[in-house]
Amino acid sequence: MFLHLGGDVVVKEKNIIAIMDMDTSSFSKITREYLKNAEKSNSVINVSFEDLPKSYVVCCENNERKVYISPISSLTLLKRANKSEFIK
Repeated sequence: MFLHLGGDVVVKEKNIIAIMDMDTSSFSKITREYLKNAEKSNSVINVSFEDLPKSYVVCCENNERKVYISPISSLTLLKRANKSEFIK
């Protein structure tokens, strides 16, 4: 199955490692460092172009890490992925 992240971008669900909320997870210094390092290594793909980013999705594709910045909330992405058992 595929998950639509916004714009014209879809990823295979089996490649998704994490779906994170941009607001709540960016409080952590470790998370900010992770995103900064991902950006330095050109692993960040911004899907939110003109919209404010609401979440980011960490994927592993062909043994390569990619971080997608999405305008869609993490809750909506989880629902789309039919992963509602993780929502509490």
